[in-house]
Amino acid sequence: MNWETRVTKLLGIQYPIIQGGLAYLAYSDLAAAVSNAGGLGQITALTLETPEQLREEIRKVRAKTNKPFGVNFAFGNYGKGYEPMVEVVLDEDVPVITMTGGNPTPMFELLKDSNAKKLVLVAARRQAQKAEELGADAVMVVGQEGGGHLGRDDVGTMVLVPQVVDSVSIPVIASGGIGDGRGWMAALALGAEGIEMGTRFIATKECVHASKAYIDALLNSSETDTTVIKRSIGAPARALKNSFTDEILKIEESTPTYEALKAYISGEANKKFIYDGDEFKGYGWAGQVTGMIKDVPTVSELIQRMVAQAETIRVKWGQ
Repeated sequence: MNWETRVTKLLGIQYPIIQGGLAYLAYSDLAAAVSNAGGLGQITALTLETPEQLREEIRKVRAKTNKPFGVNFAFGNYGKGYEPMVEVVLDEDVPVITMTGGNPTPMFELLKDSNAKKLVLVAARRQAQKAEELGADAVMVVGQEGGGHLGRDDVGTMVLVPQVVDSVSIPVIASGGIGDGRGWMAALALGAEGIEMGTRFIATKECVHASKAYIDALLNSSETDTTVIKRSIGAPARALKNSFTDEILKIEESTPTYEALKAYISGEANKKFIYDGDEFKGYGWAGQVTGMIKDVPTVSELIQRMVAQAETIRVKWGQ
């Protein structure tokens, strides 16, 4: 079947499936696997220590695939200037740059002379309109089901995506609660022209940095086994429930300040769980789609399974 949309044409990919940025996890093995399987793989920039590490990771991706790939910039609370990282991406002529978790305006200024395709993750209609005004080539729209950082309005993917589709002229990519071919087809029905998946790609064989404890937690969790942390400081984000997130929520109730939470929500605490599997000293991001994850396939197996499922749905409904 033909899966061409404005997203596949824009990015030069076979299927309109994008792998999320995945802090501390999205490196060359995973990115290349997704791109080779027909989607768009990404590496994460700002959880790397130095610009040279980013350059090395970009070159590793190119050694493993000749397909398009992206580099994600998740701004969040990133305190250092990220201009040197951007210089590397421009120097290496990366074809796709995505922006998440912060104000993308300064980034667009840095990229004003770049031919890279620019995608922005948004969680509200106004954010999507602003991204289009800035020059985004497409927006990725995350509903409150998603893992990691979310919008403040608790609007679900089913409601948010068509609202954004109706408010911008650029392609819309749906994110949040999508983990199989059914979610992909639902997104297309809502007017999106592609999907982004984060949590589902963690439980794949090529996500080599994820600890066994993290993977096991995804496999054994239901859709009710996630929680939203950081809401008290205006930066809600969905993670797997564990002893550490319980402690975070207690602090949010008693002392809802960034300073009180700083050590608990840091990248180091994130790595304690996703790398070391220590649920008493760290946390791992996950969306509600974790309840649908029951195995750990290769990326190629996952995408081909999704394609087969989506094709079955299209045939059923005469598409």
